[in-house]
Amino acid sequence: MTDSTHTGGRTERPEIPTRLVVHSLVRKDGTVDADQLYDVAYLLGMSETQIRLCVKRLVAEGRFTQEGRGRRATLRALTDVTGSLAPDAAYVRHAYRQDAGHSPWDGTWHLFAFAVPESRRTARDTLREHLLHLGAASIQNGLYVAANPVAEVVEAHARHLGVIDTLTCLTTADLRIGDTDEPRALAAALWPLTEIARKHDHLAAFTEGCLARLTEEPALSGAERLTMAVELAAHFTTAMKPDPLLPPELLPRPWSGARARSLAATCWNHLRQTSPDGTDTPLLFALYSDALLSTHEKGPS
Repeated sequence: MTDSTHTGGRTERPEIPTRLVVHSLVRKDGTVDADQLYDVAYLLGMSETQIRLCVKRLVAEGRFTQEGRGRRATLRALTDVTGSLAPDAAYVRHAYRQDAGHSPWDGTWHLFAFAVPESRRTARDTLREHLLHLGAASIQNGLYVAANPVAEVVEAHARHLGVIDTLTCLTTADLRIGDTDEPRALAAALWPLTEIARKHDHLAAFTEGCLARLTEEPALSGAERLTMAVELAAHFTTAMKPDPLLPPELLPRPWSGARARSLAATCWNHLRQTSPDGTDTPLLFALYSDALLSTHEKGPS
């Protein structure tokens, strides 16, 4: 995989799986044009052999059918690919609402403790991973804290796993870890904010390069714009996946996440406006337009 050159320099480029490229080019009618697929894959530094093998696996798994051969082929999705393409829309909307100051922090910390026996290790590990996915941080073994009110979701998941009787939920406005009790200092100690900010900085740098290219080269081909959209989606996911979406009151100022998300929404809007709206439009555009743009453009509902 080559380094991204959209910024005019070297930027960290997330690994883009070949099957994600296939999924990204599924159109509203459920088909993928192989000629377009090979063009985009080439611009991403992938070989035709990689794509052929990927398509062969997807067909063998029953996820796609193939009509025709080579660049003249048409793939048809037999399963829903949307889950692999776009981030959770509610999660992204919450991020943009926080960035706009529409979800202020009330000073409450949400704590979760559980002691699932070793015989239920799978359920214990699943509950822990779910807490981390929701933006919680570990304070010590079996004790987690979140800044956002996620208790209802955590309890529902614990009940689904059959370990609700081991879960304790509580809230406090007086959290102290060692000698640290100042909220912003606690957040810096509990979450890897430097690493999260670094990922957002890479997203911002890539997006700025895309916006410059869209301005300087308005006649970009359809394949080039699709390639940019696939890369933007990959960068956005890489930046957002580890982000606990802490309230702005707990973050360094200015926060690179807010800037990166604003740039991403602006870039996506440019790409959306220059893409035809019809059955030939990849689902990727509709999914990200809904997730990134609705709150960014409209403000609070």
